[in-house]
Amino acid sequence: MTTIAIETRRANPFAWAQQSLTLAWRNIVRIRQNPEALADVTFQPIIFLVLFLFVFGGAIAQGAGWRDYLPFLLPGLLVQTVVFSTMGTGVALNDDFAKGVFDRFRSLPIARIAPLVGAVLGDAVRYTLSIVILMGTGFALGFRFQNGVGYGLLALVIVLAFALSMCWIWVWLGLSLKTAQGVQGVAFLVMFPLTFGSNVFVKTDTLPGFLQAFVKVNPVKYLVDTMRGLMLGGPIEKPLLITLAWMVGLVGVFAPLAIRAYRRRT
Repeated sequence: MTTIAIETRRANPFAWAQQSLTLAWRNIVRIRQNPEALADVTFQPIIFLVLFLFVFGGAIAQGAGWRDYLPFLLPGLLVQTVVFSTMGTGVALNDDFAKGVFDRFRSLPIARIAPLVGAVLGDAVRYTLSIVILMGTGFALGFRFQNGVGYGLLALVIVLAFALSMCWIWVWLGLSLKTAQGVQGVAFLVMFPLTFGSNVFVKTDTLPGFLQAFVKVNPVKYLVDTMRGLMLGGPIEKPLLITLAWMVGLVGVFAPLAIRAYRRRT
């Protein structure tokens, strides 16, 4: 860290936060200038909702109509969509390193953590857009919060916070792996078991015993339970506490690993 950066930090202990917000705005501006980068959070949620609701919904819901399946599906699909979106953070960071962007950051008198926090906060716009599009499509199809608007909005805040926690995994991998393709490949290997090996599309008790054992330790399961409890009514306290514990654990483990990987690369 440069002498200027050290002096700035002593003068203003919250300078890293201001620098992070500035770099987050840089990422938001980059999204605005490259709108095709939003394809995964704009079209994918709609495609997945239509696919699983109208193509597979009849079979999965055992003959029930799609209107009956929609309230069960949408909270789980919201989780899957946002969780999938988090891997874009690591891919973008790896790409920035390959292009030399972080060489420029290293020459600036800013905190080491600022570019990483800025990348995470900037991607919050992507996650929020994904949530808005999926929920808007769901409302157009007839979905409604059955437990009150307040609890429904709280559910959206929680899933966004979980995404911001989980993306530290991909920040770490984005800084540890050599190529963006490698980050994406590893991400898919992790994402598919987490999301499809869960209760996103079906109830846990309909799964084989060995898969139920995996689902019961899968953080996605508890996040989905929290979403359904808040949006539709049902148990909230236990799945919410477990989800919050996972969020703290993800940040507590992977944020330090990401910072360490960043220091090694710079």
